[in-house]
Amino acid sequence: MRLDLKGIKDRKSWEEKGYRLPAYEIEAMRKATAERPYWVHFGAGNLFRAFHANIAQRMLDQGILNRGVIVAEGFDSEIIHNMYEPCDNLGIVVTLRADGTMEKTVTASVAEAVAMDEKESGSFDRLREIFQKESLQMATFTITEKGYSLTGKDGGLLPDAAADFAAGPGHPVSYMGKVTSLLYARFQAGSLPLAMVSTDNCSHNGDKLFAAVRAFADAWVKNGKAETGFLTYVESERVSFPWTMIDKITPRPDQKVEEELCRDGVEELSPVVTSKQTYVAPFVNAEETEYLVVEDDFPNGRPALEKGGVLFAGRETVEQAERMKVCTCLNPLHTALAVFGCLLGYEKISDEMQDEEPKKLAERIGRDEGLPVVTDPGILNPEEFLETVLKVRLPNPFLPDTPQRIATDTSQKLAIRFGETIKAYIASQRLQVKDLRMIPLVFAGWLRYLMAVDDRGEPFALSPDPRKEELCPYVAGFDLKTGVDTAAAKEALLPVLRDETIFGVDLWDAGLAETVVSYFSELAAGPGAVRATLRKYIH
Repeated sequence: MRLDLKGIKDRKSWEEKGYRLPAYEIEAMRKATAERPYWVHFGAGNLFRAFHANIAQRMLDQGILNRGVIVAEGFDSEIIHNMYEPCDNLGIVVTLRADGTMEKTVTASVAEAVAMDEKESGSFDRLREIFQKESLQMATFTITEKGYSLTGKDGGLLPDAAADFAAGPGHPVSYMGKVTSLLYARFQAGSLPLAMVSTDNCSHNGDKLFAAVRAFADAWVKNGKAETGFLTYVESERVSFPWTMIDKITPRPDQKVEEELCRDGVEELSPVVTSKQTYVAPFVNAEETEYLVVEDDFPNGRPALEKGGVLFAGRETVEQAERMKVCTCLNPLHTALAVFGCLLGYEKISDEMQDEEPKKLAERIGRDEGLPVVTDPGILNPEEFLETVLKVRLPNPFLPDTPQRIATDTSQKLAIRFGETIKAYIASQRLQVKDLRMIPLVFAGWLRYLMAVDDRGEPFALSPDPRKEELCPYVAGFDLKTGVDTAAAKEALLPVLRDETIFGVDLWDAGLAETVVSYFSELAAGPGAVRATLRKYIH
């Protein structure tokens, strides 16, 4: 069973093993797409393949669509050459259900895969040709939040961006330079309308994409590298930059899933690690739950993606859905489980959710402290969303997500994931900040985590964090063997607790610093103190 166009002609072999195969004529779909492309996606990684491409696959199967997606990869062209091309742009999506079953789908919705590499003859010219087509309705993105950044830690332009600013749209090297160059080609074709739709997992993602594109357009117009009207076009209603909220857990390809597919007889499934350390395989594995809420602003029209499960709404509703997920119903629970999972020695979130104490902590953060300040977006029910997180998503044993991965960059996450809730309590006429007990416990747990010693007293490696070297010295003087004096903890930790860039608020002014210090002293009292403290306060 080979994953290519020739291999899937033996439909019986695949279907006997439980695979759902494309129910449409692939070559006809590709021909129609080439003639009238309507959807380009930037970012050929796992999330695209498990979510966007699978939406198109379902709609093609149902006859709602007759054209597929053109995917462009601008960061790591080896993904195209090492994974898409050998499989004739086919993929296997393995949906991991909480009941232990796997749904296996062979997707063929990628009509064309293009490497956005100026060094490869014809590849970028092909993308320019696509962007000049009147039929193109939208360009979607999963390039991570970093993909939109033009500046480094010092605030100065990144070298590639600076070079593109000066050189113009002819031969860009930066990701956003390439994207803006393609949009310039569309402008030159007659200021054709287009929706530029970021579906990356960051707040106000459309604004981040717009800011990057506008910066290039502005620089090129000022430098005389682009026609004056290009900036006007980017800022006009002819080009939209909708906000979106996306939610689907898509870990990297899992060895157990690979072994299952190999037992089925699927050949050549081994993952490849590219020279840029991208981990890719012919299959992707992901949870069954997925949400994509999109601001309905498409100047050139759009396909009926609502029939594929996409939710369309106004910008305010998208923001409310984003805040519901990020600030109360999912991300805060993830961070709490990550911090305490590392301290308690867990390597899978699903295993941790079988442990009464951290499970109860997650429940109380969501139900008791988060839901009271949620604004119901209407398009998604917060209570139902939260219960799905607690009962289906986090406990799913077939999702190999780890506390260690989620603990990455925690100092950058706390302000949004918890600080916004604290602000809502401060502003409320009916809620009291002093009633928050679980959120301060997470803060204390994170400070205890920074000691890099688990609840058994054994050292462990902290996950990457840009402020790790700055923050760890604040807890370096504490030792589980001697315990922690509360007054000494307060003196040492107060500068951190007052840092609004970490917590979103000054915890001393908010009246929570003393609670955090008290919890920290208990969590660091000795081996076993993390477990004992959780047991004491979560019931």
